[in-house]
Amino acid sequence: MSMDMTTVGDTGLLDALQHEVAVFARRAEQTRLGGVGQVRNSMDRAAYLLLNRLDKEGPMGVKALAASMGIDSSTVTRQVAPLVDTGLVKRTSHPEDGRAVVLQLSPRGQTRLEEVRSSRRQLMAELTEDWAPEEREVFCTLLTRFNGALSARMASQGLPPAEPAPAS
Repeated sequence: MSMDMTTVGDTGLLDALQHEVAVFARRAEQTRLGGVGQVRNSMDRAAYLLLNRLDKEGPMGVKALAASMGIDSSTVTRQVAPLVDTGLVKRTSHPEDGRAVVLQLSPRGQTRLEEVRSSRRQLMAELTEDWAPEEREVFCTLLTRFNGALSARMASQGLPPAEPAPAS
Protein backbone atom coordinates (compact mmCIF):
# COMPACT_ATOMS: atom_id res chain seq x y z
CA MET A 1 0.00 0.00 0.00
CA SER A 2 1.78 3.09 -1.23
CA MET A 3 0.74 6.63 -0.44
CA ASP A 4 2.22 10.08 -0.51
CA MET A 5 2.83 10.67 3.18
CA THR A 6 3.13 14.41 2.63
CA THR A 7 -0.61 14.51 2.00
CA VAL A 8 -1.37 12.37 5.04
CA GLY A 9 0.49 14.21 7.77
CA ASP A 10 2.71 17.08 8.70
CA THR A 11 5.77 17.18 6.43
CA GLY A 12 7.71 18.96 9.19
CA LEU A 13 7.04 16.08 11.57
CA LEU A 14 7.99 13.51 8.93
CA ASP A 15 11.19 15.44 8.16
CA ALA A 16 12.01 15.48 11.87
CA LEU A 17 11.26 11.75 12.15
CA GLN A 18 13.49 10.78 9.22
CA HIS A 19 16.27 13.00 10.61
CA GLU A 20 16.03 11.47 14.09
CA VAL A 21 16.06 7.94 12.62
CA ALA A 22 19.19 8.83 10.61
CA VAL A 23 20.89 10.28 13.71
CA PHE A 24 19.87 7.22 15.75
CA ALA A 25 21.28 4.86 13.10
CA ARG A 26 24.58 6.76 13.02
CA ARG A 27 24.91 6.89 16.80
CA ALA A 28 23.89 3.26 17.20
CA GLU A 29 26.54 2.23 14.68
CA GLN A 30 29.19 4.48 16.23
CA THR A 31 28.60 3.13 19.73
CA ARG A 32 27.11 -0.17 18.60
CA LEU A 33 24.97 0.36 21.69
CA GLY A 34 27.45 -2.03 23.21
CA GLY A 35 26.83 -1.47 26.86
CA VAL A 36 28.94 -0.13 29.68
CA GLY A 37 32.06 -1.15 31.57
CA GLN A 38 34.62 -3.68 30.36
CA VAL A 39 32.06 -5.48 28.20
CA ARG A 40 31.30 -2.28 26.22
CA ASN A 41 31.49 -2.87 22.44
CA SER A 42 32.96 -6.32 23.02
CA MET A 43 30.56 -8.18 20.74
CA ASP A 44 29.54 -7.17 17.25
CA ARG A 45 25.91 -6.99 16.21
CA ALA A 46 25.98 -10.13 14.06
CA ALA A 47 27.47 -12.25 16.85
CA TYR A 48 25.01 -10.86 19.40
CA LEU A 49 22.00 -11.57 17.19
CA LEU A 50 23.18 -15.12 16.38
CA LEU A 51 23.90 -15.99 20.01
CA ASN A 52 20.66 -14.43 21.13
CA ARG A 53 18.67 -16.42 18.55
CA LEU A 54 20.33 -19.71 19.55
CA ASP A 55 19.62 -18.91 23.20
CA LYS A 56 15.95 -18.13 22.58
CA GLU A 57 15.19 -20.92 20.05
CA GLY A 58 17.66 -23.61 21.03
CA PRO A 59 19.98 -25.73 18.89
CA MET A 60 19.30 -25.67 15.15
CA GLY A 61 20.89 -26.22 11.79
CA VAL A 62 22.39 -23.49 9.65
CA LYS A 63 19.39 -23.35 7.30
CA ALA A 64 16.89 -23.08 10.16
CA LEU A 65 19.00 -20.40 11.87
CA ALA A 66 19.30 -18.44 8.63
CA ALA A 67 15.55 -18.68 8.01
CA SER A 68 14.68 -17.60 11.55
CA MET A 69 16.95 -14.57 11.21
CA GLY A 70 15.91 -13.69 7.67
CA ILE A 71 19.43 -13.98 6.26
CA ASP A 72 21.22 -16.24 3.80
CA SER A 73 22.72 -19.59 4.93
CA SER A 74 26.15 -18.59 3.60
CA THR A 75 26.00 -15.46 5.77
CA VAL A 76 25.19 -17.54 8.85
CA THR A 77 28.03 -19.95 8.02
CA ARG A 78 30.48 -17.05 7.67
CA GLN A 79 29.26 -15.30 10.84
CA VAL A 80 29.13 -18.41 13.00
CA ALA A 81 32.68 -19.59 12.12
CA PRO A 82 34.47 -17.21 14.52
CA LEU A 83 31.91 -18.02 17.21
CA VAL A 84 32.78 -21.69 16.89
CA ASP A 85 36.52 -20.88 16.81
CA THR A 86 36.24 -18.91 20.05
CA GLY A 87 34.11 -21.57 21.74
CA LEU A 88 30.90 -19.55 21.99
CA VAL A 89 28.98 -21.91 19.71
CA LYS A 90 29.30 -25.69 19.40
CA ARG A 91 28.75 -27.70 16.24
CA THR A 92 27.25 -31.08 16.96
CA SER A 93 25.70 -33.84 14.92
CA HIS A 94 21.95 -33.82 14.52
CA PRO A 95 20.50 -36.49 16.86
CA GLU A 96 18.35 -38.01 14.09
CA ASP A 97 20.62 -37.43 11.09
CA GLY A 98 24.30 -37.73 11.95
CA ARG A 99 25.27 -36.11 8.64
CA ALA A 100 23.53 -32.84 9.55
CA VAL A 101 25.19 -30.23 11.75
CA VAL A 102 23.38 -28.51 14.60
CA LEU A 103 24.60 -25.25 16.12
CA GLN A 104 24.09 -24.61 19.79
CA LEU A 105 25.18 -22.10 22.36
CA SER A 106 28.08 -23.43 24.42
CA PRO A 107 28.24 -22.85 28.19
CA ARG A 108 30.95 -20.27 27.47
CA GLY A 109 28.67 -18.65 24.87
CA GLN A 110 25.80 -18.56 27.37
CA THR A 111 28.00 -16.86 29.96
CA ARG A 112 29.37 -14.38 27.44
CA LEU A 113 25.91 -13.58 26.08
CA GLU A 114 24.61 -12.88 29.58
CA GLU A 115 27.58 -10.57 30.29
CA VAL A 116 26.85 -8.61 27.12
CA ARG A 117 23.10 -8.54 27.79
CA SER A 118 23.70 -7.27 31.31
CA SER A 119 26.03 -4.55 30.05
CA ARG A 120 23.55 -3.49 27.36
CA ARG A 121 20.70 -3.55 29.88
CA GLN A 122 22.75 -1.21 32.07
CA LEU A 123 23.29 1.14 29.12
CA MET A 124 19.56 1.20 28.36
CA ALA A 125 18.86 1.90 32.04
CA GLU A 126 21.35 4.79 32.04
CA LEU A 127 20.06 6.28 28.78
CA THR A 128 16.47 6.20 30.02
CA GLU A 129 17.04 6.76 33.74
CA ASP A 130 14.96 9.94 33.76
CA TRP A 131 12.11 8.30 31.83
CA ALA A 132 8.98 7.04 33.52
CA PRO A 133 8.45 3.27 33.24
CA GLU A 134 5.48 3.96 30.96
CA GLU A 135 7.71 6.02 28.64
CA ARG A 136 10.17 3.14 28.35
CA GLU A 137 7.32 0.78 27.55
CA VAL A 138 5.78 3.10 24.94
CA PHE A 139 9.19 3.69 23.32
CA CYS A 140 9.86 -0.06 23.15
CA THR A 141 6.40 -0.72 21.72
CA LEU A 142 6.77 1.98 19.06
CA LEU A 143 10.33 0.95 18.16
CA THR A 144 9.17 -2.68 17.81
CA ARG A 145 6.31 -1.51 15.60
CA PHE A 146 8.67 0.64 13.51
CA ASN A 147 11.11 -2.27 13.05
CA GLY A 148 8.18 -4.51 12.07
CA ALA A 149 7.10 -2.00 9.44
CA LEU A 150 10.65 -1.88 8.06
CA SER A 151 10.78 -5.69 7.94
CA ALA A 152 7.41 -5.87 6.20
CA ARG A 153 8.54 -3.29 3.65
CA MET A 154 11.71 -5.23 2.94
CA ALA A 155 9.74 -8.45 2.58
CA SER A 156 7.30 -6.79 0.16
CA GLN A 157 10.30 -5.80 -1.94
CA GLY A 158 11.68 -9.34 -1.89
CA LEU A 159 14.52 -8.44 0.47
CA PRO A 160 15.28 -10.45 3.60
CA PRO A 161 14.91 -8.44 6.81
CA ALA A 162 18.05 -7.93 8.87
CA GLU A 163 16.23 -9.40 11.84
CA PRO A 164 12.57 -10.38 11.93
CA ALA A 165 10.35 -8.76 14.50
CA PRO A 166 10.11 -10.87 17.65
CA ALA A 167 7.03 -13.01 18.04
CA SER A 168 4.44 -11.48 20.33
